[in-house]
Amino acid sequence: MITLTVNGKPAELQNPVPLLQLLHDRGVNTQFIAVAYNGTVLRKEEFPAIILSQGDVVEIVKPVGGG
Repeated sequence: MITLTVNGKPAELQNPVPLLQLLHDRGVNTQFIAVAYNGTVLRKEEFPAIILSQGDVVEIVKPVGGG
């Protein structure tokens, strides 16, 4: 079991998984988000190369409309 932090909350995974799989499993539209991985903001082109593992910290930021 792998424990990581997603948006400030503990999350558990069975095995290391690609970042894109985590986003897909959570129903996140990758077109309109920003992701920080272990404190570094990623470019969208970097998403496929990231494999999440024990102790990683992921912050998923979605835009909020307002006016």
